[in-house]
Amino acid sequence: MKQLKIGVIGAGAIGQEHIQRIQTKMAHGIVTAVCDINSANAQLMAQQWGLRVEPDMHALIQAQDVDAVVVACYDGAHAEAVLSCIAAGKPVFCEKPMATTQEDCRKIVEAELKSGKKLVQVGFQRRYDKGYLQLKEILDKGEFGSPLLVHCAHRNAGVADNYDTSYAVYSTAIHEIDAVHWLIDDEYVSAQVIMPASTRHTRADFLRDPQMMILRTKKGVVIDIEVFVNCRYGYDIQCEICCEDGIIKLPEPSFPTVRKSAMRTVALETDWKERFIEAYDVEFDDWISSTLRGEMNGPSAWDGYIAAVTADALVQSQKTRDIVEIVYTVS
Repeated sequence: MKQLKIGVIGAGAIGQEHIQRIQTKMAHGIVTAVCDINSANAQLMAQQWGLRVEPDMHALIQAQDVDAVVVACYDGAHAEAVLSCIAAGKPVFCEKPMATTQEDCRKIVEAELKSGKKLVQVGFQRRYDKGYLQLKEILDKGEFGSPLLVHCAHRNAGVADNYDTSYAVYSTAIHEIDAVHWLIDDEYVSAQVIMPASTRHTRADFLRDPQMMILRTKKGVVIDIEVFVNCRYGYDIQCEICCEDGIIKLPEPSFPTVRKSAMRTVALETDWKERFIEAYDVEFDDWISSTLRGEMNGPSAWDGYIAAVTADALVQSQKTRDIVEIVYTVS
């Protein structure tokens, strides 16, 4: 199988990780070019991995030795980069969010439909996590009947000082929004956020924490998502699906049980990278292999649009506490 020649837009933290991942772990992919508005970041990656630096995203996308593009720049530039890739007819892997507004997400969906070819994959890596794949496999067999309720929790030990109330949706619950939509194969019709008492470990004027988010779907499934980003004890991802004939629960990450000092303990994850590192590797391997076959099998532009519309509805409810209707308006 030939190698996919990849250009990377954005050489910050996540861009650097993806470049290293492709160059060291992906047998059928190679990064050939990089660009970043911070030229020092691009030069660093170029020197480390022998890449060519392009002056801007459009030059990189048009380059003859770039078959496909990874968008890992700042969120506000995602829409421009993805639309440019579609116009050039080049497959693109875009880190979430696909765009920062649902209007730009809608433009991307419509541009891809007009092109007549699936070109866009969005970086929702949970679909490639072993535990989530096991949940999906069990659900799809139908032996547990239809899903009725989904209970999720997304807990962080702590967050940066600039993390505000809306980030609980746009940066955190956005993963549950996509994962549950994919797991139960259903679309959302309403959203509501309930604010309990706030922990003393956060700034009450800047971040309400924890939050409880309620989503309802077309088939009547109710999803609750607990977001608690100052839980202090670790990084903890939970998902439990209550079905007609049983309950399916996301497996815990595997750690040894330790006995010491009259205590029996099991370690917990402390970092999202640690928890989902294997999922990122599987995700990129699948994207590269699928792209070489002329396919796109991961989270699509439509999935990115659904996530954006749902997230906006939740943020609106954060402000009003009302139940907000969710409507998709792609023509």
